[in-house]
Amino acid sequence: MSIALKLQDNREILYARLKSQAIATPNHEWLACMVSSWCLGKSALPDYLGLEPLQFNELISHYFPDCGIPEQAPSGIRQDFTRMLERDDLVNLLKHYSLPHTFENDYIISIIVAGCLGSDHLWQDLGLWSRSQLSAMLCCNFPELAGKNDKDMKWKKFLYKQLCEAEGLYLCRAPSCDVCSDYSKCYGPED
Repeated sequence: MSIALKLQDNREILYARLKSQAIATPNHEWLACMVSSWCLGKSALPDYLGLEPLQFNELISHYFPDCGIPEQAPSGIRQDFTRMLERDDLVNLLKHYSLPHTFENDYIISIIVAGCLGSDHLWQDLGLWSRSQLSAMLCCNFPELAGKNDKDMKWKKFLYKQLCEAEGLYLCRAPSCDVCSDYSKCYGPED
C-alpha cells in the first residue's frame, strides 16, 4: 500500500474515532475532520490548531476527550507572525457575520484565521477533505458572508477581498472580474 493511501486510511480511521466522540452537529463533524488531518500533519494549522492553549484544551476536552490529541502540530508548522497583520481584521470580519454565539464559534473563527495564513487553498490549509466541506462550514457558520460569494470565488481570496473592500481598497487593475486575465486563479474548481 502506498504511503499516501496509508495516510488517507489513518486519517479516516482517526476521523471516525473523533467523530464518534462528538455530538452529531455539523461543526463537530468539521472539527473532527480538521483535527484528524492536523494530527497526521495534513494541514497548515500550527500548534494548538491556531487557538490559544486554553481554548485548545477546552475544545479537545469538550469534543474529543481521552483521544490523546497532541498540542504541537505534528507537521512542525508554527505560527508565522510576519503574516499576522491582517489577523485581527479577519477575526472581526468573521465575528461580524457569525451566527449568534455557539460554544464553538470562537474556535471555528480562530482556526479559519490560522488556516488563512497557509499558502494553499483554504480547505487544504484547514485539513478539510474538500472545498465543498469548507463551503458548507462557512454557509453554516457565516451564512450572510458566504452568500456574498455568489460567483464561487476561492474562499481565501474571497475573505481577503472582503477585507480590502471594507477598507475601500480595490487593488485589481481589471474593471471587473469577468474581464480579468487572472479570472481562473480566483474562481473555479480547487480540487
